[in-house]
Amino acid sequence: MESNEIIGRIHSLESFGTLDGPGIRFIAFMQGCPMRCEFCHNPDTWDAHAKAQYEWTPEQLLQEVLKYRNFIRKGGVTVSGGEPLMQPRFVREFLRLCKEEGLHTAIDTSGAIYTDEALSVMDYCDLVLLDIKTADDILHKSYTGISRNNNRKWFDHLKEIGKPIWVRHVLVPGRTADDEHVKGVAQFLSGYKDIIERIDLLPYHTMGVYKYKELGISYPLEGVPPLAQEDLEKFTAMINLPDDRSM
Repeated sequence: MESNEIIGRIHSLESFGTLDGPGIRFIAFMQGCPMRCEFCHNPDTWDAHAKAQYEWTPEQLLQEVLKYRNFIRKGGVTVSGGEPLMQPRFVREFLRLCKEEGLHTAIDTSGAIYTDEALSVMDYCDLVLLDIKTADDILHKSYTGISRNNNRKWFDHLKEIGKPIWVRHVLVPGRTADDEHVKGVAQFLSGYKDIIERIDLLPYHTMGVYKYKELGISYPLEGVPPLAQEDLEKFTAMINLPDDRSM
């Protein structure tokens, strides 16, 4: 299939992102996600068939990116979601075009999709922002709607090919924000120190609750308070970077 025949369904764009990879970045949020994480603040990205803000070819998205080239030249481009690997052919071709332009590339993924097409995206990806929802296999199914198998496979694959990763983990009171859980995550990640460049513990918040109301969806964490700052600091101290420096 020619790249001009590949259409990506894009939920939204951010032209000056500072949290989704190194430097200032252009971020494309893709439409569609197979997970139903209890803490998700973007339920409007779930439905792969919902109306997307943009339906573009990889070339069209690249032309939008290049408008901001002077701002992102020391940063790059990140494809996020939703789950970007639900649209692997589009993402792979878009990242290929970005690499031709000399841009640093990254994807932000849950690791939920593990297929040959999804793995091929790594050919043009410099950095993977990889989520770990929980290190508890039993909790993972009820907490996210799917098993943890593919996420674990992604960690193993990225270690095998030596691809650098930034790990992201959301701490939710009553679910994942306790000493035992955080120690379990730290133990799991210890096997991947060679490729981990950064670990971000993210505090649960309620900023996306209004979207559930707008979509008529029951909010699964009703009444759960945001994570306290002192708890975030405590758990952060329990997670060490690969060179054993605390975050």
